[in-house]
Amino acid sequence: MKISFGTNIVKGPWGGGNLFLINLQNYLIEKGHEVVFGLEDEDIDVILFTDPRKGIGSTSLISTKDITRYKKNSNKDVIVVQRINECDERKNTKKINKLYKKASEFSNHVVFVSKWLQNIYLDLGMNENKTSVIMSGSNSKVFNSYGRTQKPADRKFRVVTHHWSSNWMKGFELYLKLDKKLGEPILKNKIEFTYIGNVDKNYQFENTKIIPPLSGLELASELKEHDIYITGSLNEPSGNHHIEGALCGLPILYINSGGIAEYCKDYGLEINLDNFEEKILYMVEYYEKYKNKMGSYPYESNKMSEQYLKLFKKLLDQ
Repeated sequence: MKISFGTNIVKGPWGGGNLFLINLQNYLIEKGHEVVFGLEDEDIDVILFTDPRKGIGSTSLISTKDITRYKKNSNKDVIVVQRINECDERKNTKKINKLYKKASEFSNHVVFVSKWLQNIYLDLGMNENKTSVIMSGSNSKVFNSYGRTQKPADRKFRVVTHHWSSNWMKGFELYLKLDKKLGEPILKNKIEFTYIGNVDKNYQFENTKIIPPLSGLELASELKEHDIYITGSLNEPSGNHHIEGALCGLPILYINSGGIAEYCKDYGLEINLDNFEEKILYMVEYYEKYKNKMGSYPYESNKMSEQYLKLFKKLLDQ
């Protein structure tokens, strides 16, 4: 099978969509399939269409016009699978939902990364029969609990989060409130907080360790130096950050927003902006109970990729 990715892969830290393509590409090649980029080949079986926003600043290689032209001139039977991991709710934009819904008219099937995201587009009138949900997953060869630092009894609990984007919706209201609380005795004597990634210059952290963006084994190694993962991300369709933390064995503190709860609900504690201090202290007190659950965390990239391959084969057979 020859699968074309409609988006370029970027080396280094570049967000969850980029990691998805890397993991899926590696899996497909391991299974004996060919992965190409763009629409130069005339014998493509499946086009994986992830972003209709082609142009300056975009890694997208194809548009809906390119797909129409390819079907007309090269291969009318090519299967188009659109993966949607984006919405206006995520960053308070206004045109994303309409754009992605319009693009879905050129696809044979649409995959969403969470039920929450699927419902947004179904409410806009998308045909449910051509959609499904495949949960995201991270590479467990990189993100795992092997060699993870065991917490000494006399050390503070280390809480961590990481994001490529510095957008406010990534959870900075929570992170700044936590930073402030770390200046007060109750949490100051119990935990340390590390933020890995990009930070807007207007966000003033005083009690937080800031580390520039990391990726791959370097990121995994840093995560394993910590004990608890926290995410304050709002309206995130799925997110990779908390998955990577969970696979490294870190129980998750999360806000019930977007699709994140679908990934975290059995592997940590739900928090909000008012009770996060209380919840952190509760997890610290009963830490072993939460840590012991993490070995069964299921959102791994090979399982995700297997579902995509089964979908591609099913659509081709039909």
